[in-house]
Amino acid sequence: MIVIVDYGMGNLRSVEKGFLKAGVTVKVVSSPQAIREADAIVLPGVGAFRDCMRNLREMSFIEPIVESLQKGKPYLGICLGLQILFTESEEFGKCKGLDILKGSVVKFRLPHQNDLKIPHMGWNSVKMLGKSPLLNGIQDGAYFYFVHSFYVVPEDSTITATITDYGIPFTSMVWKDNIFATQFHPEKSQETGLRILKNFGDFVAKSRAALS
Repeated sequence: MIVIVDYGMGNLRSVEKGFLKAGVTVKVVSSPQAIREADAIVLPGVGAFRDCMRNLREMSFIEPIVESLQKGKPYLGICLGLQILFTESEEFGKCKGLDILKGSVVKFRLPHQNDLKIPHMGWNSVKMLGKSPLLNGIQDGAYFYFVHSFYVVPEDSTITATITDYGIPFTSMVWKDNIFATQFHPEKSQETGLRILKNFGDFVAKSRAALS
């Protein structure tokens, strides 16, 4: 079973509906044991990095999430679910993340000569840098929906699956082994976004079959 982790933040129902529309069965859960028993984990989120980490800690979710990733279970992070994978964020002062992926989360500091607004909100294209399974059937330059003021800077550039330009180029998707995460919101990105969710479901099914 693919579980969507309910830790008190994020548009869980929108993500759940997106998966269901893509033909992928998911379940919203709010207990550490349900995370441990899951075949795969989806962690969406909208809001502040520090609040996210606090909620995960207070609900005893950090240990089962980290254990699941270390065991190779597929993970899909969306927005905050991407950012908390990294070592730390500078949002409202330094705050430690899960440190699954080395790197930092930083605020957009755009060149003064442009008129772009923060947060970065709306549709933007992604340039593919690799052949992540989540990008199967998606064209290079496809558009996705973004809402964020911070972005990730991985120490290992090879985990960057896509980049997006918003005054500066930034990592908009990462992929490392069983870990997938997007800065954009696939659940808000119409048919192209639903293809991302379907591709994750297909990856989970293949992973499950390989273990059986």
